[in-house]
Amino acid sequence: MPGDKSISHRALMFGAMALGETVVSGLLEGEDVLATGRAMTQLGAKIEKRGEHWHINGVGVGGFLEPDAPLDFGNAGTGVRLAMGLVGTYDFVSRYTGDASLCSRPMGRVLNPLKSIGVEVLEHNDGKLPIALRGPSMPVPITYHTPVASAQVKSCIMLAGLIIPGITTVIEDVFTRDHTEKMLTGFGANVQVKTAANGQRTIEVEGLPDLRGQEVQVPGDPSSAAFPMVAALIVPGSDVTIENVLMNPTRTGLLITLQEMGADIEVLNERVSGGEDIADIRVKYSDLKGVTVPAERAASMIDEYPVLAVAAAFAEGATHMPGIDELRVKESDRLSAVADGLKANGVECIEGEDFLTVEGGSGKVAGGGRVKTHLDHRIAMCFLVMGMASQKDVSIDDSNMIATSFPTFTPEMTRLGAEFGRPNN
Repeated sequence: MPGDKSISHRALMFGAMALGETVVSGLLEGEDVLATGRAMTQLGAKIEKRGEHWHINGVGVGGFLEPDAPLDFGNAGTGVRLAMGLVGTYDFVSRYTGDASLCSRPMGRVLNPLKSIGVEVLEHNDGKLPIALRGPSMPVPITYHTPVASAQVKSCIMLAGLIIPGITTVIEDVFTRDHTEKMLTGFGANVQVKTAANGQRTIEVEGLPDLRGQEVQVPGDPSSAAFPMVAALIVPGSDVTIENVLMNPTRTGLLITLQEMGADIEVLNERVSGGEDIADIRVKYSDLKGVTVPAERAASMIDEYPVLAVAAAFAEGATHMPGIDELRVKESDRLSAVADGLKANGVECIEGEDFLTVEGGSGKVAGGGRVKTHLDHRIAMCFLVMGMASQKDVSIDDSNMIATSFPTFTPEMTRLGAEFGRPNN
């Protein structure tokens, strides 16, 4: 599998602000991650690929240079939201932009806590990109209780706290992906995590740490692994092993849900690398049954709901997915995009403000529809997966954006037996 996107973004950012050299293997070389790399070079870091490894020479905490042009993150929501915390607290002007899709996404959820630190928002487009920030001359540490379950918001505040003297605290009610906590600790930061009996987590970050370059091995992305996993479950006769997949407990919601639906999935060769759980996953064609996915599981699989909806279309009975309003502020309004794509291919579903219910076809989906992807890579891939098992071909309006997260999707799936071609209409 391609390297995990979340960890790849952070490897470049943390290496850029560490002293000495960071060497990264397995970096996801998708457009989103490469945009983050370009932004880090604008801030003064030196980044180059030598052979199979990426080498980053950082500038130290507090050492970023004022960029002479906007930081363009393309389609990378994770990249830009984390960077606004990483750079926005500096006492200079930094500007952030992206493609049409990224410029349509709300940024208020990270701007609000940054304002509490003293960051001035000089320019914005109704809370969206392009945005210009100026950090305060005397930033102050804050305690921030996140109003939504979002690793991006949490990480933005933690990264802002790195150049603020004192302790910056984030409180989250739902356990979101914890790559920032783990990786910052590995680079030398003092990060303390406390979990209350009710599951509430308090994360404390001490400012002005002495970060040092590290060797980082990026495991396979579980969000990308979701596509061959579901394809194997719905295409009769399939037996596929997906190697080196990140098994962080905050990222395994889809795997657990598919097993509850009756999926024949084995977790093999479990091991630990760089503080992260990794394993191989063997998946066989299975007769699936509809389930209700617990709303509290959404944080651990929010990016995987589109492809889960495809699996649900082939299941027996209804699959109910509540508590997924976060899908409406992703690369597209994924909740509506998935519902529209399902209906275009003969699958009955009900779309609510924060839920989706999919009526399964007991292994059969008509297909034959053309899906609007809204420039969203996950919408594109999930409906191409549907077409691998539907009675008629499924077509999408654009596939170029798949390169943002899974640049080898087409050749890898072709190697497993999928057939791609140009639609006739």
